[in-house]
Amino acid sequence: MRVMSIAAPVAAPNAHTQPLSLLLNVAHALDHLVLLIFAAAVGVIANEFGFARWEDLMPYATGAFFAFGLGAAPSGKLGDSWGRRPMMLTYFFGVGASLFLVAATTSAGQLALALTLVGVFASIYHPVGIPMLVQKSATPGRTIGINGLAGNLGIALAAVLTGLLVKYFGWRAAFAVPGVLSIACGIVFARVAVESEPPARRAANKATLPLGALARAFAVITLTATTGNLLFNFTTNGNGELLRDRMAAVVTDPAALGLLLASVYVVASFAQLIVGRLIDRYPIKRLLLAIAAIQIPLFVAAAYAHGWAFYLLAIAMMAFVFGAIPFTDAMIVRFVDDRMRSRAAGMRLTISFGISSAAVYLLGPLVKAAGFGFLLLLMAAIAGVTVVAAAFLPAAAHR
Repeated sequence: MRVMSIAAPVAAPNAHTQPLSLLLNVAHALDHLVLLIFAAAVGVIANEFGFARWEDLMPYATGAFFAFGLGAAPSGKLGDSWGRRPMMLTYFFGVGASLFLVAATTSAGQLALALTLVGVFASIYHPVGIPMLVQKSATPGRTIGINGLAGNLGIALAAVLTGLLVKYFGWRAAFAVPGVLSIACGIVFARVAVESEPPARRAANKATLPLGALARAFAVITLTATTGNLLFNFTTNGNGELLRDRMAAVVTDPAALGLLLASVYVVASFAQLIVGRLIDRYPIKRLLLAIAAIQIPLFVAAAYAHGWAFYLLAIAMMAFVFGAIPFTDAMIVRFVDDRMRSRAAGMRLTISFGISSAAVYLLGPLVKAAGFGFLLLLMAAIAGVTVVAAAFLPAAAHR
């Protein structure tokens, strides 16, 4: 059966206002920031809670990332059926309240439960906020690229802001301050966001692939998203301690290391802008294959590097990890009608984030048992799986 061509969505006259688009991008930055505060402060928290090593406390964050994935499916369903505006309000206020709970914890068990609640509310953004942002975009690749840059700047901010807050005000402030920001954003969002009806009640505006080709595309998207999220979780949750380990001979100050790590994320984040523009112009399949293939030698080289040589490799490595992120959302925009995009995104996020949450659980034990060199070689192997999976994208992915 011949694959139907799929036209790019046409911008509507009532396209999003600039304040709403800005808030949706800020929400993405906040989403990644709140999930990585713990990783940036784990050493200090472990010491306060009586753990001898940070690796032993790291598994307590697993619930947050598991909930982040598991909650995406119901969040996506509610986004389409109830509405994206009320779900985003739930996101802003829920994340803020749960961050306050984390700041109030006094034991590792309480911390794990509060972090899991952060993951529950943080799970709303990706299946709801991104479809809301791109639903009226004439250049979805560019829109997703800018949104991806915002998310990665949130990762960079997590490194530097957490480092500074921990140093001068304590680790609890590192959670409380973003909590205040989230609630403030929710108040502004309530004033500027308008939604006439839930997406599921709107008329269809996109042709669809034949069922077999659509199932194949969804399977490949989910697999490549899973491997990409594994790499994302291993790197973003481990980079703080990895940088401390590999830069020990040249930099030891925690604040300086936080700034160096933030710089890695800021520079690497611009890869998403470039990839977003390329997605609007060139075949997705070819681009994804190239980016995933380049990750492999970068991870291998980083496994054996130290000092400033490692730092330069870290920038390149993260540029290609971040550069792979826009593909899954761009493919969903290309293949799935807006009426059910939140549900489609939610299903793939639940699978990919649910599996990749294992990276958070395994990170500490793996590094403790085998070291960062083994972890980087493992990531090279995971990138190889991405290359194989991307080769099976359907023909429509060429357009």
